[in-house]
Amino acid sequence: MKILNWISVHRFLTFTGLFILVCSNVQAAERCVDASGKGGCSTTIGAAVAAAAPNDVIRVASGVYHEDVVIGKPLSLLGQSPENTIIDATGLLNGVNVDGHGNPGLAHVIVSGFTVQNANAQGIVVTNAWDVTISNNNVTGNDKSLDIVTLTCPPLPPYFQAGEAFDCGEGIHLSGVHHSIVSENHVHQNAGGILISDDTGPNHDNLISANIVEDNPYDCGITIASHHFNFGPTDPSVGIYHISVIGNTSARNGLVTGEGAGVGLFTGPPGGQNNGNVVMNNILTDNALPGVALHTHAPFQSLNDHLIMGNQISGNGADGDPGTTVPTGISIFSPVVPLTGIVIAQNVFKREGIDIGINVVAGSTITAHFNSFFGDVGIDNIGAGTISATANWWKCPRGPGANGCSTIAGTGITTAPWLMRPY
Repeated sequence: MKILNWISVHRFLTFTGLFILVCSNVQAAERCVDASGKGGCSTTIGAAVAAAAPNDVIRVASGVYHEDVVIGKPLSLLGQSPENTIIDATGLLNGVNVDGHGNPGLAHVIVSGFTVQNANAQGIVVTNAWDVTISNNNVTGNDKSLDIVTLTCPPLPPYFQAGEAFDCGEGIHLSGVHHSIVSENHVHQNAGGILISDDTGPNHDNLISANIVEDNPYDCGITIASHHFNFGPTDPSVGIYHISVIGNTSARNGLVTGEGAGVGLFTGPPGGQNNGNVVMNNILTDNALPGVALHTHAPFQSLNDHLIMGNQISGNGADGDPGTTVPTGISIFSPVVPLTGIVIAQNVFKREGIDIGINVVAGSTITAHFNSFFGDVGIDNIGAGTISATANWWKCPRGPGANGCSTIAGTGITTAPWLMRPY
């Protein structure tokens, strides 16, 4: 497990090192924005962005800015503070749009220090860009145009509409993005929280860290969803891979619709590819669906090689897809394609009826080691996969099924030897 820890740390240091290397060699001018125009500042953020040269720093004074800010060049957009520097996108499509879809090759963008609120669709959206940092923002009250009856969001551009469900892109949305960071944001009371998708291109090698994602009523806290479509074998590099979700709090999401996991890893249409991600050291609590939910549904999909490690998982809901009706910590569902390389380690489960619920086809292999189970059922395997579940704590030292211990349900689960005390 020390090796696995080092893999995640190495990814983080790689991202951080890349960011420092890029920024340290850039000579930037500074521009200012003030709603009053004092000091010769621009009165709108959009005007400052339009006037900026590549790599400029734009400092925005406190105030309320009624704008949909579109960024199509490398720059740093820095608000004075999320408490008093507000982008209010009431009646507008997005709050901030880092638009690499319309500006190919876009990179080296920072957005930090704002409240972004009331957009019809996404609070902050990033498409087809790299080395983008979204940090220290308060993102709230977005997805205003969502129609939860028809599951439509009319303002969205066509390339996002296929992936639409209980959101209009959510509070923060990365699509076709790589080697970027979303960190230390408060994402709350949007339709959904943070969305990682491949709607506009492959999405890979991104870090989602230290965010508080809570009380988003219609969808998951953090969603990693492949919408790639193909009726045939697919190169995994076209989808989503190497996303690290580390040190976040995801709480009370999806409670209105019953559709929100703490962290969801999904493949939608045939050909969806979502592989090699890390979900580590998060607090995942009181969500409508399980703390972590992994779903495949169709042929030619891939949802393999994920590490789910060191999370505190408690009080989450059931997941109807695997067929559970009691609160579940982690759910894994794959009725068509086998899953391999799923590692579940060092997690602590509390206030769950089933700690890990699994329904996967034959040929699937899942490993679960060094977890601390406190639910009535530690592992429920109602499918045909095989589960290596040695070296876990089962609520008491006598092991699974003993009086007062967590138990197992289903078949194909290996449990001995087990731990004599919590990991």
